[in-house]
Parts: sequence; C-alpha cells; structure tokens
Amino acid sequence: MSTPSIDAHVRLDTHPTHPSAVTATLTGTQAHIPHTGLEADGWHVTADNILVLARIDHEEPYWAEKAARQLRADGITVEITPRLQKAIDEEWTWANYPMPWCTRTEIREVSDTAQKIHDDIRHGRLLIHAHAQDAHTTVAVGTYLDTGKSVYLHGENHLRQIANTFDSPAQALTTFEDMHADTMRPGPAPMTDTEHDTHDARTTPGTPGTKPEPVRGDTAPAHAAAAGAHEALFASFIEDNGEWEKYRTWSDDASVANHESLTLRAEFDHEARGRDIAWTIASYQSPVGERTWHATATAGTPTDMIETLLKSLDTDTAWTERTSAPLTERTLATVTRPLTEFGWTQTINGHHINWPAPNGETGLRLNVAAAVGTTTAHSQPAWTLWGDTAEQPNWTIELSRHTPAAVLQDLTYELAITHSTQPTQRAPKTPRGHEAIRTTTPVTPTPHVRPAHSR
Repeated sequence: MSTPSIDAHVRLDTHPTHPSAVTATLTGTQAHIPHTGLEADGWHVTADNILVLARIDHEEPYWAEKAARQLRADGITVEITPRLQKAIDEEWTWANYPMPWCTRTEIREVSDTAQKIHDDIRHGRLLIHAHAQDAHTTVAVGTYLDTGKSVYLHGENHLRQIANTFDSPAQALTTFEDMHADTMRPGPAPMTDTEHDTHDARTTPGTPGTKPEPVRGDTAPAHAAAAGAHEALFASFIEDNGEWEKYRTWSDDASVANHESLTLRAEFDHEARGRDIAWTIASYQSPVGERTWHATATAGTPTDMIETLLKSLDTDTAWTERTSAPLTERTLATVTRPLTEFGWTQTINGHHINWPAPNGETGLRLNVAAAVGTTTAHSQPAWTLWGDTAEQPNWTIELSRHTPAAVLQDLTYELAITHSTQPTQRAPKTPRGHEAIRTTTPVTPTPHVRPAHSR
C-alpha cells in the first residue's frame, strides 16, 4: 500500500542565532499535518508555521534527522539544508564526559532521559519542591503530578538523572532535608546557562537568513584585545604545549583543549565578540570527578591577561590547591600583594572589596559572600578583574571561589605591572613553591558575612 501524498513541505535548517538548534519552516495547504506531529514531538512554535527544536543536550541535528525520516514516511516532502546535513553527519563527543564507559548511543539515551526530565519540569508535570548544592552540582526533589511518584534528581542539564524514588512527597522532603540541610532552598534551582540558551532559542522566531550582526561599540579602548588576537593565542597555546590536545565540539564555533591529565579544560568561543564570554577554564578533581574551580574571560580581555591565565595552568598550583579553603587571610594577602606593592588601595562596598588601579582604568573586585560560600551567592564569581570601569567594564575575567591563590596572583601581578603609575617600578615575582607572604604584609580586613540559615 503506497503512502498518500500530502500537500506539505518542511524545510529543516540550523537556527540562525543558536548553533545546535534546528528550525522547521512549513508550507503547503496541509502544513497543519506536519505542524501537529512536530509539536507533539517536542518542537516549539515560534511563529506562523515556524517551529524550533532546542534541547539541553545539543543533539538537535540527530533528532531532526529522525523527524525527517518519519515525515517522509508519512508522505510529506522534507528538505534538509546543506549546513544542517553537515551537522547531522558530524561525529562529535562530549569532552570529559563523566561516564566514559558509555557508547555514543548510550550517551544519547542518558541525555534524552535528562531532556525528558527537563521538559517535565518546564511543562509543570514534575513539581520541584526544593533544590540544593551537592559538591559542584545541583540536586533536587520533586513529585510527578500525574502519578504521585516523588523523585530525587542529581545533576544538571544533559546529566540530570533520577537517583532515587519515594512513596510520598513527605518522605522525599524529609530524606532530602536530612542530606542537604545546609544548602537546601525551596523551589527549583535557577536556570543554568544551557537552559537559558534553549529557552532563548524557543522564544526566537528563527527565520532563516535573519542572523543579526554582533553589537559592537563604535570605539574600543586602546588596551582591548585586537580582532583575531585571541584566535592566534589559542592556536599558539596548543602548538607550544604538547600536553594539551584540541578536541572538536558539537559546534564549529567553539574549540576545546584538554590537558593530558584530563583534569584541566580550556574552551574557546571563536564567535565571541566584545563582552561575550570567549574563554572558559575548568579544573576537575579527576577525569570523571566534580569541577573544582573555573574561570571565564570576555572577548575584549587583553591578550596579555589571557596568556598569563593560560600559562598559570601549566604549573603545579593549578592542581595542588584544589582542596584549599575558598577564602582565608593568607589567600587574600597572596592574591593582592602585587597590587598593594604598587600602591593600589582598597575600598569596601557592602560584600565587595575593590582594588582599583591608581589611573582608574582597571581593577580587582572580591565578592566576599561568594568567596566564603554563602548559599545566596554560591553561583556568583568570587573574583573579578575588570577593564575600563567597574560598573560597565569593557572586559572581565571572572574566577570561582576555589581558584588557586597562585593563579590569581599571576593575574594580579600582570594587572599591576601593566597599569602601574610608576613604569620603572616592578614588583618582585614570587617564585613558585616559595613563601608568598611576608610577615610584615598588612592583612586586609574581611567584612563579616552572616551565614544563611538552613531549613
């Protein structure tokens, strides 16, 4: 029996502003037929006869190709653009995937389960009662409204899994509070960057050919990175450091470099401009362990600062200080020593301590609440190096609270010698492995932060 012909045409293409998302443009007198099927399959309507598939696991090309096969089997004409076909054919894998024993098919199964959990939360089928921080990931407890089954969720984005089930919400909440009383908070956790991206893709029309040009200012500060300078720096870093290897990702817009230990990772976004995040550095406890510290840098960051950050990754301190306390007087003195020796003075504004350069062009900011780990500021950067103005910086480097003090000191030293009002003065560089603090160095007072009450 032949499949009946349907007067509907579906054009599948990559999303113009979200690299992994896929758009479907429908035409024909019976366009409502594929429209209904795609919407039931998780595609989101963004405009008349335009749907978008946006997933937290970046597997949209794979699922779009499956949808195309089904539509064709139903007698609907499907066109796949060359650039989407290239994405479908591309073989990629997750760098530092925490379950390395999984095959590519099994990885997709894990992430598809995580996608279903995400969709259940988004559509209100899974009600999240509370969330908490467990080491460096998020855990949550919730109840499926249709079945009454309560679940314990572990992980974020494409790694979120149901780790346990309970007979009732009361039992689930009691157990959850016993395990995570210190960091437990009501309701769902704030959206991750990945969840924000997929939400943006679902709320953008996604009409082909409408990719906007990046917004840029008319002028850039003289010390900002020149176009292409970061690109060349990333290439030379890979070439000059044989223990680092470049990997492909799901998007041609980004490249990832992994250290041979598989515990340090540097990601570079080739398309980032201006204040966009161009660099993401992450350190892990082990090849399959939790993230210990991370840093980000925007595209306008001076290349000298980025080069300093990358060089600091090739030192023992990038590993050895992973278990250190997030903020102590010793850490504070170590990090700020280059600044104080050049005469930079501190100011205190609430939970923020600032060290602006004497010329006002750059500075260091410490978020004390984030650094000491209060839950209300846990996800915020502890340290920020900025350029131009503190309120509206043209570039920033943001670092988490467990960033090794020696890495931070490398950056503040580079900041100090670049923006010193006395060019001939150079602070002595403290050799690695030697005492970094002099007993005569005044200790900067740390404002008292009252820990948040747990439930």
